[in-house]
Amino acid sequence: MIPNIFVGIDVGASRTKVAILDYEKNLVGHAVKKSGTDFSNSAETCLSVSLKMADSSKRDIVSAVSTGYGRKNVYFTKETKTEIGCHAMGCYLYFPIATTIIDIGGQDNKIIKLNEEGRRTSFKMNRKCAAGTGAFLEEISARLDIPIEKMDGLAGQSENMVKLGSFCTVFSATEVLENIRKGKKIPDIVKGVFFSVIRRVLEMDSLTDNVVMTGGVVAHNRNMVKMTEEIIRREVLVPKHPQLTGAIGAALYAMEDSL
Repeated sequence: MIPNIFVGIDVGASRTKVAILDYEKNLVGHAVKKSGTDFSNSAETCLSVSLKMADSSKRDIVSAVSTGYGRKNVYFTKETKTEIGCHAMGCYLYFPIATTIIDIGGQDNKIIKLNEEGRRTSFKMNRKCAAGTGAFLEEISARLDIPIEKMDGLAGQSENMVKLGSFCTVFSATEVLENIRKGKKIPDIVKGVFFSVIRRVLEMDSLTDNVVMTGGVVAHNRNMVKMTEEIIRREVLVPKHPQLTGAIGAALYAMEDSL
């Protein structure tokens, strides 16, 4: 039983994430589920699962902070923080160095730069187009009639990647179908789709020496990390729970606010 806990809720447009930390900043409970159309219900469900994992109850919550697209829909938190701040805080907990954070989410991408003290020096977000996001991968998986969870394995089997010329989700989907018609192998097409996502993200901003990748897309597609390393020619750091960094950052803010 953990008597004093801090809760972070990251309500994204695609997925809702909850992270519970103890006083020593250990992750003791967590959950992820589709946000759906009822953000409040998704947050409540994730909280219940996370509390059970932590062997705790709502009475044990010292403080809770929400972040993300639907942060204002979480009724059991009084405090909200920005996505940028929470992702920065969550990443700096595991990598307390100057970094460039690349967060690839379901509906948007973020590039956040931190200095040695963990202070944000700049950030950029891509909200206007689905290309380069998890939504783009879901669209392509539907066109290929392949479960999204099998995309990473297929990309790893590629021997001759097909490069896609278009950045647009609609045009890329058409281009994918055209490559199928030409007889291109599915693993080569999927790897080309991954490459397209990475290329789109990397064009958002320059990178510093240390690069951290986070987000649900990274959590479920580790070949994307490997491909990024090959492109930028250096190691990419990935936290143990890349999809939870925003929620962990929110929990850290909850802890900070309670002191």
